[in-house]
Amino acid sequence: MKLWEKGTKINGLIESFTVGKDPEMDFFLAGFDVIGSLAHIQMLEHIGLLSSDEYVALSGELRTIHSEIASGNFLMEEGVEDIHSQIELLLTSRLGDMGKKIHSGRSRNDQVLLDLKLFTRDAIKTVTENTVRLFDILIAQSERYKKVLLPGYTHLQVAMPSSFGLWFSAYAESLTDDLALLQAAYRVADQNPLGSAAGYGSSFPLDRQMTTDLLGFESMNFNVVYAQMGRGKMERTVLFALASIASTLSRLAYDVCLYTSQNFNFLKLPDELTTGSSIMPHKKNPDVFELLRAHCNKIQSLPSQMLTITNNLPSGYFRDMQLTKEIFLPAFQELNDCLSIAAFALENITVNDQILDDDKYRYLYSVEAVNKLVLSGIPFRDAYQSVGRDIDQNRFTPEKEITHTHEGSIGNLCLDRITAKMSQVVDLFHFETATNALDTLLKR
Repeated sequence: MKLWEKGTKINGLIESFTVGKDPEMDFFLAGFDVIGSLAHIQMLEHIGLLSSDEYVALSGELRTIHSEIASGNFLMEEGVEDIHSQIELLLTSRLGDMGKKIHSGRSRNDQVLLDLKLFTRDAIKTVTENTVRLFDILIAQSERYKKVLLPGYTHLQVAMPSSFGLWFSAYAESLTDDLALLQAAYRVADQNPLGSAAGYGSSFPLDRQMTTDLLGFESMNFNVVYAQMGRGKMERTVLFALASIASTLSRLAYDVCLYTSQNFNFLKLPDELTTGSSIMPHKKNPDVFELLRAHCNKIQSLPSQMLTITNNLPSGYFRDMQLTKEIFLPAFQELNDCLSIAAFALENITVNDQILDDDKYRYLYSVEAVNKLVLSGIPFRDAYQSVGRDIDQNRFTPEKEITHTHEGSIGNLCLDRITAKMSQVVDLFHFETATNALDTLLKR
């Protein structure tokens, strides 16, 4: 069944090519398509395009279909083009011609747009929850190991004293900025396109504010042309935010791979979190972090892929957009898997608390020596030259007492303030607005 069929049979090769992976991708959207239809028919009843009895029957059957989807008992029938067609077919087979009325006042264009936005809001909520879980583990590890020093590096050369407290919480605070970007992307997604139809509105007296409220959107895409132009833009914006989280994870993974090597020996994974070699019996490889890095680098490429498909299209809808689902929809699960495995591994990692006993780190304290001279009244440049000469002439003897106390330093990690920053960002999402609205639709 095709909603657009008019009696002419399409060539099988053309049909296969144009349908592509769309039925597979549509399973991501199935439940949200039902939810969008529930809001749409309530509005149709409100404006007189459905009777009260028709609304009751249609809404009851839609809720049944939603339960079938949730329980895994929903299938796409052979020859059915997409999820929208399948749901309309089920309604028509169960309720007769009444089921055909559900499409009044909308197009598959705004139906897909709506499904994508409902899916995206829900998916962002899950990503946020997983990011916060990883954040909490990083903060806990920072507190646990805040007094354990390790060398800081610039240019991969030994630089200044750092600590595991600083290292863990650096990535925690990075995640707060990543979620701030994701929150901005959420607001782009949190706008109702329903009622834009094929991109030029409808002659029916649709109540777009009603569906906006029923679906718990913050606002709507007011201009119907822009609502359609927003397809691809919303996905690209969200993917940039996901890529930001992936960038933080990728950099963290690189550090762990480096720090668990024998040459560094800063960190150790439990044996059961490592893999081995087929010929080298001593190997304990951090494959989990290497694959984490690769997955996250892959995710960082997705905004460019989205841009390549959607760039330079004129206004209006084009079938090019179908391929964007294949880039966009699976990205959330891939990132969630990365967040979950990173949280698990980092919660079980241990640190070496004797790193700086090695004499190769003796020059790590040179800046401390310079600062001590400055505090005694010697100008900084003179103090710098003096310590430099001592190092060149092998006269430098490090004093290993560290007294950093300013905000964000070794002795003052500001973990409570970083945690407060994260809480403020998460609170701005207002996930409960969407959750409560959709729950009401499904239970009404």
